[in-house]
Amino acid sequence: MRRATALRLRVCTSALLVLGVLGATEASADPAPDSAPDATREAAAAAPALVDALARDLGIGEDEARTRLAQEAEAAEAQPAARDAAGDAFAGAWFDPAAGSLVVAVTDPAAAGEVRETGAETRLVAHSAAELDATAEAIADLAEGGAPPEGVVGWGVDTRANTVTLDIVRGTAGDAEVAAFVADARRAGPVEVRERADAAPAPFAAGVVGGDPYRTGNVRCSIGFSVHGGFVTAGHCGQPGAAVYGWDGSLMGRFEGSSWPGNDYGWVSVGHGWWTVPVVLGWGTVSDALVRGSAEAPIGASVCRSGSTTGWHCGTVLGKNETVNYVGGEVVHGLTRTSVCAQPGDSGGSYISGDQAQGVTSGGWGNCSSGGQTWHQPVNEILSAYGLRLHTA
Repeated sequence: MRRATALRLRVCTSALLVLGVLGATEASADPAPDSAPDATREAAAAAPALVDALARDLGIGEDEARTRLAQEAEAAEAQPAARDAAGDAFAGAWFDPAAGSLVVAVTDPAAAGEVRETGAETRLVAHSAAELDATAEAIADLAEGGAPPEGVVGWGVDTRANTVTLDIVRGTAGDAEVAAFVADARRAGPVEVRERADAAPAPFAAGVVGGDPYRTGNVRCSIGFSVHGGFVTAGHCGQPGAAVYGWDGSLMGRFEGSSWPGNDYGWVSVGHGWWTVPVVLGWGTVSDALVRGSAEAPIGASVCRSGSTTGWHCGTVLGKNETVNYVGGEVVHGLTRTSVCAQPGDSGGSYISGDQAQGVTSGGWGNCSSGGQTWHQPVNEILSAYGLRLHTA
């Protein structure tokens, strides 16, 4: 029964690929990825299937989900101007679902008034974003000589707590190597140690199984987002030059670029009868989502993920610019942490907020039965690294 359902989904996808050829010329004239019209974004935010998915995964009512989507879109649009207004006093920003607005942390009371004029709320804190970023970078320098201890999950700036958090696996605080790393990290600046992972995180690639969205060698991963000429995905899924095969086993293209570890991104050029479309699969849970840009959602905003193993799941953005120490000692920087679950085979898949592309699945801990957390590589960094242009509707 599961195979039959997957087949029907793939047939629908093939139809979308054909339509993508007809719309390719028009797509090149679309506005920049982060400039989607307000009316378009409001329409996407009000999509009943998306509202249902958020209500289910966030445990809120449908009216609350609909309101939240609209508020998050406004917060994302206000974020750049609010950051500029804060200047050197900027200490991070996040979406507050209780207030329904963007909150900007500042270190100087004089900057608060200018920030509020952009429509954002403010909070006075002790440490600037620059100071916290420098602390996180100093911890990264500690690991330059080799991988951190296995009990160290990773680290990153916790904007709402105005500190750098160093995450460790529960029960490992007493390990000698972990304790030594923690002591060195504390000397780098404001650091809070948290035991909040049940296991060390791992990339979400998997061995080949039937109905793969794409595979390379003996690894199955998921498509991230279409770009003009191909698609972006996770770097750990393939090396430059590696052949890529589609869900039907036919040759799609090859990896043109790949960065892993350090980063976790790559891009695949496609041909051989395959075309790109600005669509993220809803896997029958929601309608397939159109991608209209890549405006970055703030911390606290809702985000949904599409992957070939677990389909469509939603959660919230928990942190940004985090460093993760994966099983095997591969360290990756600059990742965004979310409460969305994932499992092997979901690697490379899409994270989307409303109709705005956010990133591609890197890895995490837990699963979609018991819960967990995941990290994604921000899509705008991938586009910039390879000079790519997002395929938008």
